[in-house]
Amino acid sequence: MEKGERAYKAHCLVLPYPSQGHINPMLQFSKLLNHKGIKITLANTIFVHNTIQKISSSSSSSTSIAFETISDGYDEGGITQAESIEAYLDRFRKIGTKTLIELIDRLSGSGNPVDCIVYDAFMPWPLDVAKKFGIVGAVFFTQSCAVDNIFYHVHQGLLKLPLPPDSEILLPGLPPLQPSDMPSFIYVYGSYPAFFTMVVDGQFSNVDKADWVFCNTFYELEEEVVDCMAKLWPLRTIGPTIPSMYLDKRREDDREYGFSLFNPNSDACLTWLNAKPKGSVAYVSFGSLAELGENQMEELGWGLRNSNNYFLWVVREKEAAKLPKGFVEETSGKGLVVSWSPQLDVLANEAVGCFVTHCGWNSTLEALSLGVPMVAVPQWTDQSTNARFIMDVWKMGLKAQADEKGIVRREEIANCVREILEGERGKEIRKNTSKWKELAKNAVDEGGSSDKNIDEFIAKLVQNY
Repeated sequence: MEKGERAYKAHCLVLPYPSQGHINPMLQFSKLLNHKGIKITLANTIFVHNTIQKISSSSSSSTSIAFETISDGYDEGGITQAESIEAYLDRFRKIGTKTLIELIDRLSGSGNPVDCIVYDAFMPWPLDVAKKFGIVGAVFFTQSCAVDNIFYHVHQGLLKLPLPPDSEILLPGLPPLQPSDMPSFIYVYGSYPAFFTMVVDGQFSNVDKADWVFCNTFYELEEEVVDCMAKLWPLRTIGPTIPSMYLDKRREDDREYGFSLFNPNSDACLTWLNAKPKGSVAYVSFGSLAELGENQMEELGWGLRNSNNYFLWVVREKEAAKLPKGFVEETSGKGLVVSWSPQLDVLANEAVGCFVTHCGWNSTLEALSLGVPMVAVPQWTDQSTNARFIMDVWKMGLKAQADEKGIVRREEIANCVREILEGERGKEIRKNTSKWKELAKNAVDEGGSSDKNIDEFIAKLVQNY
C-alpha cells in the first residue's frame, strides 16, 4: 500500500521498559494516541509478552493496538534469568537493538512503515535505531520531572556526589531539598550501581538528540521544573496517563490499563469495601516491586491494627511469609489482606479515606487523580523525593517518619492513618486532594495542557509524514 493510502495519520512503535510500572503509563499513552488516529504497535520483550495476563477480555480499548515483541536476550525469565542487573542491561541493549531493527524492517515490508519510536528513558538505545532509519525518536520519562531534573544535574556534574550530610540542595525549579529527600541512588551513594548508571548516565546519554521528550506528569503539578527543563529539550507533559473513565471520561471503553503481570482479587476487594462507611478505610499497597523487611512488615501490620480503622492491605504472594504470625486471623474484623488489587477501582471507591503507599510515581499520580490523601512510606529509588512533594509541596498527605534504623514504627503508622482519617490535618489535606483531582482531570480533558501537547505532537508527526 502506498504511504498516501494509509488509513491512519502516522505509525508509532512504542517500547516500554519491561516492568509493570513502565508498561502501564506507556500503554495508556498508546491508547490515547490510537484514539486520536495514530496507528500503534507496542513491543514488549518476549518474556513479558508471554507472562502478561489480560485482566479483562472485554477491554476493547486496547484491541486496535498491535502487539509485537523484541528480545532482551532472556526470553525464558527476563531480568531474573540474568546473572546481574549489569549483565541484563548490556545484553538487552545488544539483543534489543538487533531485534528492534528486524521488527522495523518487518513492519516496513508489510506495508506499515514506522514513522516514530516512542521509547522508555530507561533504555536509550532505541533512539540510535530511530536515527539509523531516519524516523522520529520520542523519549518517554515515567518518573516525575522533579526526579528527572535531579538525575540530570548529577549527570551533568552540577550536583556533586556524595552529598555532604545536612546540606541544603538548591536546584533550578525545585524547592530547597535535604539529602534524605533525594532519590535513594543519590542519597545512599554507591547503592545499586547498575540502576544508578541507568537513571543518571543512560537516561541522559543521548536525550539531546531526541525529537520529543515526554514526561508522565501535568504542567500544573510541576510548573517551575517543567519550565526549566523545557529550556533544555522539547519537553512536553502528557499525563497523568490513567484510564479515561477515572479522569476526563471522554473514552467510555477506557476503564483499565488492560494488562497485568499479577492477578487481582477484584471481587473480594470491592465486595469488602462496599460494605464499609465512606472515608473509613486505609488502603495499603507498596506496588509491584518494593520488598519490605520482616521487621517493617510487622511494624506496618500492628500499626494498621493499632490505628483502630478498617484497612485493605495488598501483600504480594512472595511477601506473605513476612506477615506476623496469626495477623490475618487476629485482624479479620477490621482488615482484609489480598495478594493483588484492582488499584484504580479501590482508590475510586468512596470507602477509601487514605492510601498508605511507597510513593511510586504511578501510585502517586493515581491517588492524586482520584483525590485520595496519602500516608507516604517511601522505600527506595524516586520514592523519597515523591514523598517530600506529597507532604510539603502538594500538601496531599503525611510522610511517616522512619527511626534511626530506617524502620517506620507502628506508633507512627497508626498516628498518620488516624490523623488523615479522623484528625484536623486530614480535613485540610482532603481539601487539597480535591483541588489536585480537578487540575489532573482538566489537564487531560479537551483543551487541557496535556491534551494540547499531545495534539501538537500528532500534528507535527502528520506534517512530517
